[in-house]
Amino acid sequence: MLRNAPKFFEVAKRIVEITEDCIIVAHNADFDYRILRTEFKRLGFNFKRNTLCTVELAQELIPNQDSYSLGKLTRSLGIPVTERHRANGDAMATVRLFKILLAKDSDKKIVKHNIKEHKAEKINANHVDIVESLPAVTGVYYMHDKNGAIFYIGKSRNIKHKVNQHLTNSNRKSKKMQDMVKSVSYETTGSELVALLKENEEIKRIKPKLNQSLRYKKYSHGLYCFTDSNGRKNLKIKHLSKIDGLPITTFSNFHSASSFLGKIAVTHELCPALMGLDPNNFKCANHDGAKCDGSCVDVEHLQDYNERVTNLIFEISYNNQNLAIVDKGRNVNERSVIYIKNGLFQGIGFTELNHQINNREILESIITPMKSNKDTQHIIQSYLRKNKRLKLIPIQFN
Repeated sequence: MLRNAPKFFEVAKRIVEITEDCIIVAHNADFDYRILRTEFKRLGFNFKRNTLCTVELAQELIPNQDSYSLGKLTRSLGIPVTERHRANGDAMATVRLFKILLAKDSDKKIVKHNIKEHKAEKINANHVDIVESLPAVTGVYYMHDKNGAIFYIGKSRNIKHKVNQHLTNSNRKSKKMQDMVKSVSYETTGSELVALLKENEEIKRIKPKLNQSLRYKKYSHGLYCFTDSNGRKNLKIKHLSKIDGLPITTFSNFHSASSFLGKIAVTHELCPALMGLDPNNFKCANHDGAKCDGSCVDVEHLQDYNERVTNLIFEISYNNQNLAIVDKGRNVNERSVIYIKNGLFQGIGFTELNHQINNREILESIITPMKSNKDTQHIIQSYLRKNKRLKLIPIQFN
């Protein structure tokens, strides 16, 4: 979309003209305003306008919302959104939201108190140079202080954009980064899965000062398999702290876990009642609708149902499997490889030749070893659930 778009200097004069004597209204206005000021600063122009933030207004006029992101706020208010995450669609959604806020503002608080007058602020030239030096690619980035020490590690599908956010946001963590950062180094990965695995490993190894929250588990629930008194295999979602043993796969929260369970009940013709999804816990609605073969009422043969459960477990986990997960590489000719051996994550590598993936000895020689743990299992399985088109190659052992 941006390939043939005009450069900022080509539209800068028009931006000045259309915003003259106007108030800039935006969702998270501080961020957008800082971006504008940064771009104008590069052109030697001191851009200054007053702003209104629809996030702050919504928090004041529509309290107790679960989230104040534009997407979730528009959904909760019934605002139609077209072209989500595109400039025009988000702008029109913000306009509709702002009209609702104006109507709710019977005391005229918006006009009286919420317009921000911005004083001229100095933009750190070093921050501009840092952002300009970074590529807009997928990978892992490292933020260094004046002594060269790494104080933060992150991953992104667009390193340049992500670091730019860190250096322009006004939250407490971003302010710390802005005060500490002297340089940013990076490593491109091509694959988001490789970036996630590398970020996880590097944070555990280096323990950067500002990555405290990322050192802890990002998941809370797991999928477990139980065999009941009748010999039937049941799948259930349980909180990880309430059960011993290794889960088949893990989830960030209960909602994502139950949503996944609902989908596989349909795709693999499993019984919702036997997975705790049906409140009757006796005979599921799918049986009445002829979509369940009747395992919940002992109509279906036990072996047939257990076989479908076993096949599902094999699909969604890589327990005891030997395989290579092939994803995007760092350039168009390259592929990344995530190697699994006996159900354990071994490491990552890059190759341009298919025979290197199919040959176990060569594959193991190009792999950079990495540690396997519950975090890597969660990262890989979550990524596989969301990216169904990934190429999975079984590795044969003699």
